[in-house]
Amino acid sequence: MSSHRMARLRDKFLHSDGLIFTMLRSGASSQICGWIDMLVSFVSFSLLGLTPWLSTAIGAFVGGILNCMVNYRFTFHAKGVAWRAALTKFLFVWAGSLMLNSFGTQFIYYLMREWTWLKTTMGLGDDAIFLVARLSVSLVVSLGWNFLLQKNFVFRRTRLDAYILRFLNCFRISRHGYNRNIDNDTEKAE
Repeated sequence: MSSHRMARLRDKFLHSDGLIFTMLRSGASSQICGWIDMLVSFVSFSLLGLTPWLSTAIGAFVGGILNCMVNYRFTFHAKGVAWRAALTKFLFVWAGSLMLNSFGTQFIYYLMREWTWLKTTMGLGDDAIFLVARLSVSLVVSLGWNFLLQKNFVFRRTRLDAYILRFLNCFRISRHGYNRNIDNDTEKAE
């Protein structure tokens, strides 16, 4: 492949808002943040001895913070979306994701632990069962919840954004630490 062609492909990957390239960027950022999430979850479960749901929640919290930052600029190119509105919407979607991942992992883990053939025939221990449960649930939630809502709601300008900004301004949670008129063009295009 020629260097010109590679440069065009790289440019499309980095800057195109088409579905394919957005999904590729989402996959890349999701993998990085997901592996950090998994590592923190596994360490919390295996080394710290925390429960599956709490281990999952801690990992999701760490991965979620990183994911929001990467997705705002890199994945979804949230131009014209106030970062405070995007962050607020992200927190709602993330909370749903956290619940689905945490309790889904807990449910699948205890369900799989009852399958004696996994331990006797397959030789899987509790750590391996946790990992399979965590990965399975994470994949379903990542595609069926996170990607769809982030692409179509969180990092897109919506009618809800103005209400979110007004609400945040009531509590003096503004871009510059003081109340601003939300109709100001710079606030809308943060």
